[in-house]
Amino acid sequence: MERAPLNALQIFVVAARVQNLTRAAERLHLTVSALSHQVRLLEQRLGCTLFVRGPRGLKPTAEGALLLQRVGPHLDAIDAALRPLCARRDTALSLTALPSMASSWLVPRLPRFFARHPEFEFNLDSSIELVDFADGRFDGALRYGPGRWGELETELLFEEWLTPVVSPQLLKGRKRPRLTQLGDWPLLCPDDPWQRWFEQFGGSEPARYVATFSDSETLQRAAVEGMGVALGRLTMARPLLETGRLVALFPERMKARYAHYLVYPKRSLDHAGFKAFRTWLLAESAEFRGEEGAGRDSAGRKRAMRGAPSRRSPA
Repeated sequence: MERAPLNALQIFVVAARVQNLTRAAERLHLTVSALSHQVRLLEQRLGCTLFVRGPRGLKPTAEGALLLQRVGPHLDAIDAALRPLCARRDTALSLTALPSMASSWLVPRLPRFFARHPEFEFNLDSSIELVDFADGRFDGALRYGPGRWGELETELLFEEWLTPVVSPQLLKGRKRPRLTQLGDWPLLCPDDPWQRWFEQFGGSEPARYVATFSDSETLQRAAVEGMGVALGRLTMARPLLETGRLVALFPERMKARYAHYLVYPKRSLDHAGFKAFRTWLLAESAEFRGEEGAGRDSAGRKRAMRGAPSRRSPA
C-alpha cells in the first residue's frame, strides 16, 4: 500500500485553515505555484476536488472539509510530538521562569550570558504555571518556593528578603513612620506576610488593607503609582529602588519563608546548552548573594550608629 503523502497533506491543512493561497505559501515558505501544484497532486490521488477557488480565496469543498476534520488533528499531534525533540538540540536551551523573576533579575543579566556563549539559542517562557518536564519542552526552571519539587534536582540561587516599599509620591508632605507606626499607613495585600512583619518589628496590622492583587508585578506597579505600601521582595524591587521609583521605608529586612531555585530533571545535565547556562547562572547568583550580604551588613552598621537595635529574622 502506498504511503500517505504527508507533505501534501500538511500543505493542504495549512491552506484549508487560512483559506488563502498567498498566506499559506508564506507560512510554509513555498511559492504559490509550488503550493498549488501539491494541492493538485493530492486532489488527483484522492479523486476529488478539495477547494473551490474564488476571488476572495479558497473555500474547502465538502470533501475538503471532511479531510481537514480527519487529518488536521493528527498532523497537529505529530507537530507537538516533534517540537520537544527539536528543542533538545545542544545549541537550543528552553527555560521557564516566573514573570517577576524574569523581568527584574534574569533578563537584565542575560546579555552577559550571550556575550560568553553566542552559539546558543535561548527560549524563555515567562509563566506562573508549573511545568511537567516529562514532555521534554523545557530544560530547566527558575522557581520561587520551599525548595522541594518531587524528584527534580534543585539548587539554591539566593534567599529572598522583604521590606516595606513605597513611592516617593506617597511620601510627599508626610513624615516617615516609625516601625511601630506602619499600621497607620495604607498597606497593600493582606495575603502577604504582614503579620510576621509586625510580630518581628512591632506595631499592629491596620483594620483594613487598601487593595489586594493576585500577582507580584501588579502589586509592585500599584506601589509605584502611590496606591499604598507594599511588602516588597527586594530581588524584584531592587531595580525600582535603584532608580528611585520606589523607596524602602526602613533599613530592616525580613527573610522570606521561600527562596529562589534552579529546578531541572537529571537528563538536562547531558545538554550542553543547559550545562553552560547552569554554570553561568550559579556564578551570577553567588555574586548577587555577595552584593545582598554587603547591603545587609551596611544597613546593620547604620542602625548601630543610630543606636537602634539590630533585629534579625529567624531562618
